[in-house]
Amino acid sequence: MARILSGIQPSGTLHIANYFAMMKPMIEYQSDNELFCFIVNYHAMTSNQEGDRLRNYTVEAAIDFLALGLDPERAYFWVQSDVPEVTELTWILSCHTSLGLLERSHSYKDKVSHGIVPNTGLFIYPVLMAADILLYQAEIVPVGKDQKQHVEITRDIALHFNSLYGDVFVIPEPRISDDVAVIPGIDGQKMSKTYGNTIDIFEDEQSLKKKVMKIVTDSTPVDEPKDPEKCNLFALYRLFADEKKIERMRERYLKGGIGYSDVKKELFGLIWEYFAPFRKKREDLSKDRAEVIRILKKGADKTRMVGSKTLARVKKATGLSYDSY
Repeated sequence: MARILSGIQPSGTLHIANYFAMMKPMIEYQSDNELFCFIVNYHAMTSNQEGDRLRNYTVEAAIDFLALGLDPERAYFWVQSDVPEVTELTWILSCHTSLGLLERSHSYKDKVSHGIVPNTGLFIYPVLMAADILLYQAEIVPVGKDQKQHVEITRDIALHFNSLYGDVFVIPEPRISDDVAVIPGIDGQKMSKTYGNTIDIFEDEQSLKKKVMKIVTDSTPVDEPKDPEKCNLFALYRLFADEKKIERMRERYLKGGIGYSDVKKELFGLIWEYFAPFRKKREDLSKDRAEVIRILKKGADKTRMVGSKTLARVKKATGLSYDSY
């Protein structure tokens, strides 16, 4: 049994890349691992300073997770800001993190290159992420390919800290599924709320159909063979179809004679059917937000018991705890 941790930002409506890259694996891990799963609302503040919107997105993200199968009785499930120990550890780690390490962050440079005006929180994002991971002594951190460097930064910070103070932190390992390392959005870029190219998990039927039909494809004529491995549409199709359907579709691509519009219609049906079993539960949870909040607060209390032990070790090692020798 491994201790596994990952979090998701409540920075907007959750989409299918969130689901396949993070949510689905985390829900599956809860069956035979010690699972730590949380809503990272501090991270979301790097791009969202609207209080009402952040509050609503936080609860909505929790509703999505619970509707999709996360069991709070089998996992640690909480909201990041309900555990104050994480911000205390962030400050301590920031004092042990070189400026150069943060300046090499690919994610930071990518966001700036897309016109996002950076703030200090965005720059030190990897330190807060390190605190999230190290506070709970996580062994495995499932992440998308674009977040792998952040786990590597966490490892660097932890190794440096341990070299100074002894074996205080577990050194985490990233886990990336090759099948869903990068999920394309409807415009062919990485699916991201930042780029406005997402397909949401619980899209209504008409909106889902409209988005699927807008997925960017090349101009290969219907009759000509097509390369499925270079097609954004096929990359999304394979997430929802079973192996037989995937192989059949691949053969149709290579043979030629299939139009992208036909593939899009089939993909729409697959997505709508895939999430159908979860819609009713989500509807019920949305009607009782007080119960969802109760679940989150209970989860935070349970999680703080773990985090406070790590923080006590850190403060003793660094001398911040001065009442014992």
